[in-house]
Amino acid sequence: MQARIRAACLAAGRRAEDVTLVAVSKTQGVDAVRAALAAGQLHFGENRVQEAADKFSTLKETHPQLRLHLIGGLQTNKARLAVRLGDVIESLDRPKLADALADAMAREGRTPRLLVEVNVGDEPQKSGVPRADADRFIASCQERFGAALVGLMCVPPAAGDPAPHFAWLAACAARHRLAVLSMGMSADYETAIAHGATHVRVGTAIFGARAGALPQTLPLER
Repeated sequence: MQARIRAACLAAGRRAEDVTLVAVSKTQGVDAVRAALAAGQLHFGENRVQEAADKFSTLKETHPQLRLHLIGGLQTNKARLAVRLGDVIESLDRPKLADALADAMAREGRTPRLLVEVNVGDEPQKSGVPRADADRFIASCQERFGAALVGLMCVPPAAGDPAPHFAWLAACAARHRLAVLSMGMSADYETAIAHGATHVRVGTAIFGARAGALPQTLPLER
């Protein structure tokens, strides 16, 4: 996996060290995460806050360099647990959630890095701020959260070419002078890297297609 990321960076004229691999460990057990940690993986992504808490609370104590990215749609009533546990929250997408996160940060005395999630395909079944509202919402979050708001995240439509969506998100980040672009998954991370991704979220290509289908050697270095 790291070799393919390096190759994609070379093809794009970029430095491999500027792209972070986030291993999406949703539905995977603790043993799978431990195996990835043993292979040198430090950044992990989880969709559900409670599942992340069950899996990572102890692991974070024993592996202080581990960084947990919360990447799924976030309910406001889970905001405090998300702030307590997450190092990066990639799903800020509406004013009520911004309120809940700000309150949680004040209560917990902890400030995770935040990414605004944009629904680049304007798909009704997906979370994320609509394209038309993105600039206004991003600006309001920058004013509210300051340096804690570090970038943008997206999940492009499953059908069609993801490249235009990645290009749009990169241009939006540039307008707002945001350095982090979390875009690209197992099927399209090489295209995302070509369009400026700084973080790629890969699950299936690392852990396999189903929970428990962990290979003997994780393909992190291939």
